[in-house]
Amino acid sequence: MTEMEFITIVQNMLMLVMEIIAPVLLISVVVGLAISIFQSVTQIQESTLTFVPKIFVALLTLMLLMPLMLQFFITSVNNLFAQLGNV
Repeated sequence: MTEMEFITIVQNMLMLVMEIIAPVLLISVVVGLAISIFQSVTQIQESTLTFVPKIFVALLTLMLLMPLMLQFFITSVNNLFAQLGNV
């Protein structure tokens, strides 16, 4: 295995991780932004108000998207193992 092949495999795996976790992060950011706007409008300065809804929404997103994430992960790992057979 050459250095370039190794770098390509690592890059593909890092992209896989980012693609899998992106929906959870994006939804958490949107919920955090909505709560921040709500806090600004109502002038509530409670710092713990943002954590509970973001955690709840992140867990809910994980539960709903886990089958799709798992299928995407399995497909990507199978492709990786198929590429390793050529090396």
